[in-house]
Amino acid sequence: MARIPDAFIDELLARTDIVDVVNARVPLKKQGREFSARCPFHDERSPSFTVSPTKQFYHCFGCGAHGTAISFLMEYDRLEFLDAVDELARHAGLEVPRDTRQRNVNPDTEPLLKAMQASQQYFRAQLAASDLARTYLHGRGLDADIIERYGIGYAPEGYSGLRDALGTDARRMQLLEKAGLFSRNDRGNVYDKFRNRVMFPIHDRRGRVIAFGGRVIDPEDAPKYLNSPETPLFHKGRELYGLWQVRQALAKIERLIVTEGYMDVVALAQHGVPDAVATLGTATTPEHAELLFRNAPDVYFCFDGDSAGRRAAVRAMESVLPRMRDGRQAFFLFLPDGEDPDSLVRAEGADGFNARLRDAVPLSRFFFDTHASDVNLSTLDGKARLAERVRPLLAQIPDGAFGDLMRARLTELTGVGASNAPPQTHVPTQRATPRARGSAAPRRSLVRAVIALLLQQPALGLMATPPFAFSRLQQPGVPLLLQLLDAIHERPDINTGALLEQFRDHPAAAALQTLASQSLPGDENVWTLEFRDALAGLQRQAIQQRIDQLQLRLKQLDDDEKLELRRLLATRL
Repeated sequence: MARIPDAFIDELLARTDIVDVVNARVPLKKQGREFSARCPFHDERSPSFTVSPTKQFYHCFGCGAHGTAISFLMEYDRLEFLDAVDELARHAGLEVPRDTRQRNVNPDTEPLLKAMQASQQYFRAQLAASDLARTYLHGRGLDADIIERYGIGYAPEGYSGLRDALGTDARRMQLLEKAGLFSRNDRGNVYDKFRNRVMFPIHDRRGRVIAFGGRVIDPEDAPKYLNSPETPLFHKGRELYGLWQVRQALAKIERLIVTEGYMDVVALAQHGVPDAVATLGTATTPEHAELLFRNAPDVYFCFDGDSAGRRAAVRAMESVLPRMRDGRQAFFLFLPDGEDPDSLVRAEGADGFNARLRDAVPLSRFFFDTHASDVNLSTLDGKARLAERVRPLLAQIPDGAFGDLMRARLTELTGVGASNAPPQTHVPTQRATPRARGSAAPRRSLVRAVIALLLQQPALGLMATPPFAFSRLQQPGVPLLLQLLDAIHERPDINTGALLEQFRDHPAAAALQTLASQSLPGDENVWTLEFRDALAGLQRQAIQQRIDQLQLRLKQLDDDEKLELRRLLATRL
């Protein structure tokens, strides 16, 4: 996939006022030089969400959400990156570069999508013509509105219904086979993959049909559910059935309920629970977890109460843990033997099902109950085993209150501290650490100071003239600082938001976002002086470091290196 040119993103963000974008969706109040509101990404009583017109950047001090106008649309409107760019470009009167659009579309995508749409229309027509299929659906309690909302259809009996209707030439046959709608036997004969099944279309995040799930009508048939195979359009570990319908039904999604079957989703919607989705015949993946939390702060996983259901819940928990930022919650509902969400909601109604959800097990409790199930916590050995077992998992939780409380809970259970120092980021951070009596105070990180100032006012970077005197300094954060300075010199008018957007996929993106959200003391004049002093300090450090390197191998220096050393020593004096 081709990247949209940085110059276009810069121009787009320069023509976009993030205050207007956010205020159109979340009412803002002026507060000094910035605007504030209650955060739209987590529940809070007092405003901790701020929008800076100067930086063109938003940040929540409660849950840590932050970003530019593009990322706000991605999170709030639940858009993909290209869709968010399209939306802003439309309002700014800009056109996304045509070649970028073409390169961002797989050449097979459009024909395959048209083939899937034609197949969907065929299955819908077959449902209208089949008394058997309509009787089955009505017997399951589904009315015409729900059948229409989810686009349910029917694949008739026989091996060539779809093939005869749509596969009229070799090219069409090839497309339908590539879309996963045909099967091929050992002799090479092609036939319809779905036969005598109720058909559930699977939509992508733009509402386009990309795959199907088929459920048997005759209980003697097997398998009970048959899903489309992986195709250029469909990757089951990245999609959730019913998410498109949830997003159409609810302006604000407070929660998502994760089930295991298509009929569970549809039955819950039929009975007044419109926020259910289903994984597609696979365990909950990290991509599923990210997609779930991108759309809702609370996620409820519904599993059978047997051993298989417990194993599935553990896999879901492992996918969710690294995404448990503050403001997010996960729960686990284990169903009675022989029951599924479909049967429960039909028997108990929405109120009964919601009551079960209110009693669901929180992630924190499920986590410790699971890992301590075979451990004797009354013994020191058992406590040590639990601590060692869960420490690596707790280390995956993002920094914040939830992670702190989980580690505190481990200490309550075992008496063992579970704090783990986070790995060093590309942007060195200043940490207060106890030091031995008489030892020197830790040196302030000038690299971090310079980067923080650049993120407050990128134009400061123009004071540093390339080639940068400190470029050979071997110190954490220097390569990133050089990249930032190069970006600023390449686009002198770049603002904070556009600069952060350019580094969206950089390993240090999160650290840059955190630094950008900070408010530094002083004004532009003070920052200018601090920036100039910090650059001079970096140059001195680079000179001293080079002197040290040369003096370490003084006897092996050639004539050029000896001359360099004398010059550096003279410079230092």
